[in-house]
Amino acid sequence: MRRLLLPVTLLVFTVGCGVLQSSDAEATDAAREVALRAGKLLHSQRPRTAEEVGRSASGIDGVEVMRLSGTSTNDVDGVDVVVRTSGSAYHGWIDVEEVTVLRCFRVRVSTKAEWGEEPDDVRCPDGRPLTFPPPPEPPRLPYEQLRAELPRVPEGGRADEADVRRAISSLDLDPAIRSEVRAEDGVVGVLLSLEGNGFDPQDCLVAAVRPGSTEVWVPARVQRMPGEGGCSISNALHPIQAPH
Repeated sequence: MRRLLLPVTLLVFTVGCGVLQSSDAEATDAAREVALRAGKLLHSQRPRTAEEVGRSASGIDGVEVMRLSGTSTNDVDGVDVVVRTSGSAYHGWIDVEEVTVLRCFRVRVSTKAEWGEEPDDVRCPDGRPLTFPPPPEPPRLPYEQLRAELPRVPEGGRADEADVRRAISSLDLDPAIRSEVRAEDGVVGVLLSLEGNGFDPQDCLVAAVRPGSTEVWVPARVQRMPGEGGCSISNALHPIQAPH
């Protein structure tokens, strides 16, 4: 009887009823997992520019940003980020040494994307990874200056809206800081705020000038969330109770 000899390759890579992956393939899978994790971390319903996405991606451990395309995550196609990641694997009886690979994947970042979308394998672009300057610092809201400049009205006096507006004008505010002044029932309210993104807490100061009392405060974080009303002139005139 002739004995059938199996090829050596088949003996090496077949185990039980399945096929054992090479270390190179397992290392590639490990690199893909890093790209998948990056996509999950970048996922958000908050609209962002391509530069914001790239900057965030470059800060993820094990991720290099090789290419960006698109303008905003709120556009139909969102922003595509080509990331380069590495993965390693080792089979002592197949590979003499641990295998480490560099692989590139395209990660789609969009407000319309599903969480955990699989990244696409792509050819790594030539050149070095992209670098991103730190984002510009927002202007500082002038808490101390506002307290110093707002008028103090004695008990029995009258809070004057014109005096408050002159005090605000003297602050020489950064153009990015929006100011609002309104008088109601003997109280003059003040709001200084920076434009919010609709998702994170907004930066603002509120103040109230009334006979016998001039107050300036930063609303609690939960009150500065979108829709909570903390950063509004109404909160200056009718303060929302602080959470406990």
